[in-house]
Amino acid sequence: MRDQNAPKCKPMFNFKEIISVTLILFSVIDVLGSLPIIVDFRRRLGKIESEKTTIVAGAIMVIFLFLGERLLSLFGVDIASFAIAGAIILFLLGLEMILGRDIFKHGNIDVGVASIVPIAFPMIAGAATMTTLLSLRSTYQIQNILVGIVLNLFFIYLVLKSSNWLERKLGQGGTDILRKVFGIILLAIAIKLFKTNLSM
Repeated sequence: MRDQNAPKCKPMFNFKEIISVTLILFSVIDVLGSLPIIVDFRRRLGKIESEKTTIVAGAIMVIFLFLGERLLSLFGVDIASFAIAGAIILFLLGLEMILGRDIFKHGNIDVGVASIVPIAFPMIAGAATMTTLLSLRSTYQIQNILVGIVLNLFFIYLVLKSSNWLERKLGQGGTDILRKVFGIILLAIAIKLFKTNLSM
């Protein structure tokens, strides 16, 4: 007969935690908000390597989940400084979208390189995503965070893969409007990230 006072075995995966982590990461990554940038890069480069981008972004997130604080401390960099650096890059990308000027040199950039920088990092696995992962680790179980990461990566892959179709549906005018609107939002996110981490 089983002892009722014995400690209950904790399930390996917690569905509620997985949903929470997935939604938190989804809102922070905001791949739909980055769609105009993705469409713009695909237009300039001809294509985006969706598989490579997704794998690299996933690898960055998983590595940072386990080794984030150690890696930063190894270079003598704190999380706030890392986040500010990411905010500056996001700010410049936002200016590109609004002003229609090339701040970053896209002409000679390789498709494989662009798939990693700036799409995989810092757009998908950026400073906000990384700092969020460190926060999630202190609250949720590692296995549930990993499942949340995988679910988000699956959605990211679908968006990247269907960017051509989405562009056709939106049309040139729709894409340009979204580019300006999300450029302003990206600037606001960058400024907020900068202010928050500067005060730290």
